[in-house]
Amino acid sequence: MRVHRLAEQVADHIRARIIRGELADGDPLPKSEELIRRYPVSMPTFREAMRILEAEGLITVRRGRLGGAIVHRPSPANLGYNLGLVLAAQQAGIGDVAAALRHVEPACAALCASRRDRARAVVPRLRELHEEYLDSIADLPSAVAVSRRFHEALVSLCGNPPLIVLAGALEALWSSHEEGWASRTEPHGVPLRQRKAAGEEHGRILAHIEAGEAEAVHRLVAAHLAAAQRNPKPAGDPAIDLGRLRELMQPPQDFD
Repeated sequence: MRVHRLAEQVADHIRARIIRGELADGDPLPKSEELIRRYPVSMPTFREAMRILEAEGLITVRRGRLGGAIVHRPSPANLGYNLGLVLAAQQAGIGDVAAALRHVEPACAALCASRRDRARAVVPRLRELHEEYLDSIADLPSAVAVSRRFHEALVSLCGNPPLIVLAGALEALWSSHEEGWASRTEPHGVPLRQRKAAGEEHGRILAHIEAGEAEAVHRLVAAHLAAAQRNPKPAGDPAIDLGRLRELMQPPQDFD
């Protein structure tokens, strides 16, 4: 019990440093020798602290000749993975995730349109993603990936931290699902005219946000999601598949 309490204290201190930004996302955690000098605990206690942080998704322990631990700041994707576990335990399917997004994403888009600083903080990023989508429209997996980033940006730029986290977790689940589908389907699985129509709708969403038309963008995003999630329906298996999301959250590992 004493070892576990000490391990929690070490994990608490390192966790606080990650949250404060002293340890940035993607940074290597200091070597175990350096950390043990800073936190004078036994090696079993130190390993237990590392296991706590790894279980929370705050670090990834890499093994092999370039071993060590990599820092991960908490993100909606981390929450998305844990949310997916809870939903799967409740027998919820990916259709339930889609339905939830049809309610929360239009609200986030409306908040984007309501931001006084939208011309600086929202519109440039959405325009960049819209243009990238148009450039990648001929390649289905690339177009779907960029389209998902556009929708994720409607959430991440809304300006409300709780919504960004909660809706972002749902976006992470749906994005991993839809991108997985796009990587497996034939290029003609979504006709080019349909991809162009989706791009035109993105353009209208962007225009409404730029004009500050919150109610209009709410209606448009709701209608766009209802159509996009149905045709084509990117779901052969209605269950929530966390495998792809877990892979995206993990950095590549080097092995001897």
